[in-house]
Amino acid sequence: MNEPNFEQPRLFEKTPVILCLFVIVVSTVLLVWQGRVWWCQAGDYSPWAWNIWSTHNSQHIIDPYAFTHVLHGVLEFWLIGLVFRRMPLSWRLFIAVLIESTWEVAENSSYIIERYRTVTLSLDYFGDSIINSLADIVCCATGFTIAYKLKFWKSLALFLATEAVLIVWIRDSLLINIIMLIYPIEALKAWQMGGH
Repeated sequence: MNEPNFEQPRLFEKTPVILCLFVIVVSTVLLVWQGRVWWCQAGDYSPWAWNIWSTHNSQHIIDPYAFTHVLHGVLEFWLIGLVFRRMPLSWRLFIAVLIESTWEVAENSSYIIERYRTVTLSLDYFGDSIINSLADIVCCATGFTIAYKLKFWKSLALFLATEAVLIVWIRDSLLINIIMLIYPIEALKAWQMGGH
């Protein structure tokens, strides 16, 4: 008689990890093709920038919006798990990295850059540096891993707490960003701009 298999799902398996790296390389090539700079156009190579109103926003490895990309990973863990329940965990992580990499390329298209400049508080947004986009992909994979480790209720608490901190800190968050991109609300934009 066969013993039941109680093996824990594996987050990192060889083929999905190799494919994740391939997708990241392809997205990097596409970002170079789009004309993105490697690191901060202003020539400041510090690893972080905390002022969202400066030209350094989205140009360094870490900025306040890195936390929204961690939340991308949390959301993607939940949603991909709902749609692909039977898919191995490592392949779900690959899908999350594929989605995030695709978003980073789309986000740096002239259409999305102009959309951000028109309807969100990012009036001076001119796209991400390549190092920032790559860090955002890593943040998403980190969020996916955190959601897997914490399970639903704890990762939901983390999601809500992060949203609250971002709203107080920068008057923006993942959910506000989504709302403003899809259905801009002038009163919300005015409130956001009031912090500047």
